[in-house]
Amino acid sequence: MEVKGKPQAEGEWSTGFCDSCSDCSNCCMTCWCPCVTVGRIAEIVDKGSTSCCAAGALYMLLTWFTGCGFIYSCHYRTKMRKQYNLKGSECGDCFKHFCCERCALTQAYRELTNRGFDVPLGWQGNAERQNVGVAMGAPVVQGGMMR
Repeated sequence: MEVKGKPQAEGEWSTGFCDSCSDCSNCCMTCWCPCVTVGRIAEIVDKGSTSCCAAGALYMLLTWFTGCGFIYSCHYRTKMRKQYNLKGSECGDCFKHFCCERCALTQAYRELTNRGFDVPLGWQGNAERQNVGVAMGAPVVQGGMMR
């Protein structure tokens, strides 16, 4: 999928790590309720196999009870980086989430947006959006009537 905006070198993130304010609504959501941002990212990165609610709830519980929710969100940054061949390392991902969780989450969210996803729609919503206008075939009849 082609990245919107300015062209970048292969493997580069489409936005900088500290460009949080370039998407004000995402920045505010991530500051006040990071579990929603984590859930949305996880659902798309996992291609729908993890629901937004499940991922967000797990992140919230890990953060509340251990203070280590950043380890869970870091996992999705690493997974997304590998899916899209983005530069970086697992250690760097973990360091970024530990030092500035909000910046790391907003950057991952913006990356998905710049890759053509409408992140709030989730995986299923994006799949349906891409299939809009595709003609559906006639229903298949399984055989004639029999007595």
